[in-house]
Amino acid sequence: MGTQMIHNKNGQINIVLNENKVTNIDPVKNQENISKDPFAHIDQELSSFVGMDNLKRKIKEIYATIIINEKRSQMGLTNTKQVLHMLFKGNPGTGKTTVARKLAKLYFDMNLLSKGHFIEAERADLVGEYIGQTAQKTRALVQKALGGILFIDEAYSLARGGERDFGKEAIDTLVKHMEDNGDDFVLILAGYPFEMERFLTLNPGLKSRFPFILEFPDYDVDQLLEIARQMASEREYQLSKEAEWKLRNFLYKQQKLANINFSNARFIRNVIEHSIRMQAVRLLYKDNISPDELILLTGNDLKLEDINSIW
Repeated sequence: MGTQMIHNKNGQINIVLNENKVTNIDPVKNQENISKDPFAHIDQELSSFVGMDNLKRKIKEIYATIIINEKRSQMGLTNTKQVLHMLFKGNPGTGKTTVARKLAKLYFDMNLLSKGHFIEAERADLVGEYIGQTAQKTRALVQKALGGILFIDEAYSLARGGERDFGKEAIDTLVKHMEDNGDDFVLILAGYPFEMERFLTLNPGLKSRFPFILEFPDYDVDQLLEIARQMASEREYQLSKEAEWKLRNFLYKQQKLANINFSNARFIRNVIEHSIRMQAVRLLYKDNISPDELILLTGNDLKLEDINSIW
């Protein structure tokens, strides 16, 4: 039974059991499939991710290296371990946390991680209030993450207090464990692009310890519409042509305004959930409701003019 550990804002770490654990990938047993399409299973796992072509290429590179290393071992050649620590740079709603969760599962399936669980942490989970507490808290968190992924969003917050702040001690402790536990532990740091670039300058050699630095660009209008269709479909709803047209026009306007508060896929999620509530209110006035009406989200259900209620 697999597990996920997800950090809540109240400081607790929840353990989520994964009943549908996928059997680990066996390079030898998969040779027949590899000869046909070596990356079919990866394409399937990542099929729900809109865009993210660079990420998909990197995951295929990692998987290909696993297979070739297996062949090298069979022939008595050196098999080198891959360092998988990553740094994600992107604005809100660009999929950083979602990707990190998916990678925990993928790396477990590839036998790169022994447990495949996921821990999401923030500054308060690593930084203590007095001397010695920070290193202790950080080591304890890394110990919980061994065999899985430790994901720290807004990682630059560790350095906000300056030289005398205990956040620097947390960074130094993380760097040490990246080296000591690299075989069965992946650290992913994430945050806004500009802040993450500055963060990398605070510890000598920090950037070189992340062989994968991935940009998560803002979604374009077509991609956001595809995400909207996916989110509606997952909830067994469908956007009408009028609703799609209305949403497309609104997104084009936001793109031209370069609205700094725009939150990409998070905004789309809020739009869909708000539209579902508006549809429910509309349908309650009807006596007879058909299955098609229960599914369809119309242009009138998208109250995009009321920005504050769905932002």
